[in-house]
Amino acid sequence: MYSNKENINILTALLVAHGIRKAVVCPGSRNAAIVHNFNEHPDIQCFPVTDERSAGFYALGLAQATGSPVAVCVTSGTALLNLAPAVAEASYRHQPLVVISADRPAAWIDQLDGQTLPQPDALGRFVGKAVSLPEPKDATERWFCNRLVNEALYVASGRVPQPVHINVPVSEPLFEFTVADLPQERTVSRLVDSSDICVSYPWGDEGFAAFMEYVAPHHPMLVIGQTADADKARDIIAKYSPCFVVLSEPLANADGAVLFDEVLHAVGEDADYMPDWVIYIGDTIVSKRLRRFLRQASPHTVLLTTDTNRWADPTMSLTYVAECTDWDFLEKAVDDFFRLEILVKDEYEQRLAGKGDPNDDVMDGLIAAYLQYRKPFYDRWQKALQQAEDVRDAYEPEFSQMAVVKYFEEQLEDLDTDCYIHCANSSVVRLANIYATHYVWCNRGVNGIEGSLSTAAGFALAQEPGCRVFCLIGDLSFFYDQNALWNQNLKGNLRVILLNNHGGGIFHQLPGLDDSPAAERLVEGVHTADAQGICTQNDIGYLKATTMAEMQIGMVTLLTREADRPMLLEVMTDSREDALAVKDYYQKIKDEIGKQQK
Repeated sequence: MYSNKENINILTALLVAHGIRKAVVCPGSRNAAIVHNFNEHPDIQCFPVTDERSAGFYALGLAQATGSPVAVCVTSGTALLNLAPAVAEASYRHQPLVVISADRPAAWIDQLDGQTLPQPDALGRFVGKAVSLPEPKDATERWFCNRLVNEALYVASGRVPQPVHINVPVSEPLFEFTVADLPQERTVSRLVDSSDICVSYPWGDEGFAAFMEYVAPHHPMLVIGQTADADKARDIIAKYSPCFVVLSEPLANADGAVLFDEVLHAVGEDADYMPDWVIYIGDTIVSKRLRRFLRQASPHTVLLTTDTNRWADPTMSLTYVAECTDWDFLEKAVDDFFRLEILVKDEYEQRLAGKGDPNDDVMDGLIAAYLQYRKPFYDRWQKALQQAEDVRDAYEPEFSQMAVVKYFEEQLEDLDTDCYIHCANSSVVRLANIYATHYVWCNRGVNGIEGSLSTAAGFALAQEPGCRVFCLIGDLSFFYDQNALWNQNLKGNLRVILLNNHGGGIFHQLPGLDDSPAAERLVEGVHTADAQGICTQNDIGYLKATTMAEMQIGMVTLLTREADRPMLLEVMTDSREDALAVKDYYQKIKDEIGKQQK
């Protein structure tokens, strides 16, 4: 029987799943449940060593001899500190030492309780990863615990192995061994070669097995987050979008917006739209709705590409990490899978035309799986995306921030000069996701409102005078970062479109907030400021618009007029009208897709 402590059971299961077979264990009460689990598992061999300093070096020697990660487990308090010399040696020798320390609950640290000290970062820079596990009380905390252990063990067994530290808080009672079996834990594995997960051509002796592996994903999807390599993303989308459902935003590609956020708003939690196999490349996705949707779907396999020991799990279902650059992975690993899909599609179309080989049994099976599963999934998504696009193209918003961004993008198509588009976070980048047909620059790393104007200003400094940099920004972001204009570096190639609705208008889209008396004064940041004075004192050309006609005239002027200093167009809108325009747009798409589903 195993311990009843869920974090210890998750840890034990993942140690085994990651191939750790040897553990040096030291005596103690707080770590007794961990040691008990190790001893219970038939795949873990335990080596008892009383002195923690010696135990660390025992584990180091085992790691050196086996070439595999080795665990060393100690109790709470100063026991952990005694491992520091061995961990330092492992760090400089690039040895995969897995330090496991039991700990007291965080509430009792520094409270004059026995054997307590701050343990999570006690080994400092000598470990490549240090994590402190929660004691899970719900599904999110359980996922968090699983993720932390996977992250640490992933680093330990990397291309350049490093020692890692897993701290395990354990609450009393300590000694309840009532669990018959360890949980089946999701393991995040490293992919080095395409053969690890992808199939090439199923013909030959292994044809049937390859066929079965291939048909496993019924609803495959490619999700592209923010990336700087827009041209490469465009090429990838053009090549593979006929095969898989490809979802991307203007922050990811240079070939037009994909209105998947609108589709997800319309379909809700419809399982027919949910993927069971996802490849996620790039960084942040703006759409919160997509992140929620993927977490609900819990696809069987998520491939996140990276060229570092760091990875994220935005879908809460990551199972593989490909250690290479994003585009290298698609070209080297996934290309085989997609190439097979293209062959299947081509053969199917050939047979419809009365050509092809009707006696190919393996291809018959591939086509059958394609027609039964992947083609309906693909067609369903394409139809919904086209419906969203048709509504978007026909929708004429009333004067609002949405109307401003729409008109800007329309005029941009006729602009005969090189340009870059920077968008601030919050409402602006979401509106760009609707209308932009080009790559959008945005500080989506941590999604803060600060610094968007300064980033665009710095970006403009590096461009030739004839290349314009446009910054679309909301009022809170602008006034927070107004010092970006307080310097003499700027030139006339910087053009700012300030969308001023006198507060955080996006908050009107949050359900229930309008019911709070604190919303307007304390949450939304309501104000009466405008940018004219700021522009005057910083020698910035200033234009102002309060109507649709004024906005259109000002926009054309901003886009076309030559100037030696930056120019700014401030468009005054009403925050509630801004929210209503977006709400009406999403409702029209929902209604249109809903009609087709009935």
